[in-house]
Amino acid sequence: MNTAPLFEGIVAAGDIRIGIGRSRRFAGTEHGADISYFYVENQPGEGPGMHWHPYSETRVVLEGTARITVGAESSVAGAGDTATGPAHVPHCFTNVGEGVLRILGIHASPAIIQTFLD
Repeated sequence: MNTAPLFEGIVAAGDIRIGIGRSRRFAGTEHGADISYFYVENQPGEGPGMHWHPYSETRVVLEGTARITVGAESSVAGAGDTATGPAHVPHCFTNVGEGVLRILGIHASPAIIQTFLD
């Protein structure tokens, strides 16, 4: 019989905050979840460098405009747009808008595993 709790509770934003900003890192293994995510708020020109994961990642633009690069292809995405990149393919995004970029990067893994190329 499975005795694990059915509801792990609420994870407060402050408990998973990255640094002093509003960005957050949710690692599923720490909270009984099968996925992980980054909620990121970037200013114009900001974004992570090229990196890859051993699983797919799906990004949802919540607000703002992002240039999303997956492999050799690059596209501009706006609020409401979704982009998915396959496992082992380098990717990145940059805020190319004039205001804040809010983006959710959903990792198809309970652990966040990423390798940066630079």
